[in-house]
Amino acid sequence: MNWLKKPASPMEKIDYKKELKHLYRSSAKKVEVVEVPKMNFLMIDGDGGPNHPTFQNAIEVLFPLSYTLKFMIKKSDIGIDYGVLPLEGLWWADDMSSFIKDKKDDWKWTLMIMQPELVKKEMVVKAIEEVRKKKNPVALPLVKFESFSEGKVAQIMHIGPFSEEGPTVEKLHAFIGDSGSQRIGKHHEIYLSDIRRAAPEKWKTIIRQPMS
Repeated sequence: MNWLKKPASPMEKIDYKKELKHLYRSSAKKVEVVEVPKMNFLMIDGDGGPNHPTFQNAIEVLFPLSYTLKFMIKKSDIGIDYGVLPLEGLWWADDMSSFIKDKKDDWKWTLMIMQPELVKKEMVVKAIEEVRKKKNPVALPLVKFESFSEGKVAQIMHIGPFSEEGPTVEKLHAFIGDSGSQRIGKHHEIYLSDIRRAAPEKWKTIIRQPMS
């Protein structure tokens, strides 16, 4: 995975979303099939819908921790700056019909942010201590630093509110079925927009589904 180790001159900024544009850009018109390699993520597991306090608590850990790691690397002898990657979510439930029935209390998720290979476990341990000293967010003890691999996936861009993802998800699932493949793994969403600033009709979310 040399694209995660790309050398840079001092203070050069690497845009991993451009380096990995096949993973962090997608068409809103057609489903695409891509191969997702193993990458490292900061992760927190939880349950409930996006408005549940545990969901917000996870976000309040993942972003500060990711930015702490970014600045640690920028100020270190490595001397590389990079943009923090977007928030991603894996979604599932013991009874998948709970998504159709909008039974949010039954939803389960893993929120995560990809980290470049420049980030090592010992750096994460140090960054956790820094975040603990500054804010000590409630979900900090839940954070994990792990590798994650999906392999072959189908993906498409959804533009609009999360509540209107249904037709986009159906199009994605139909593509997989029509291709003679099967859905495997967990429903995956990549949140490209800052929902605090952008209008809901302009929110961009990559919908991804691993396939056999």
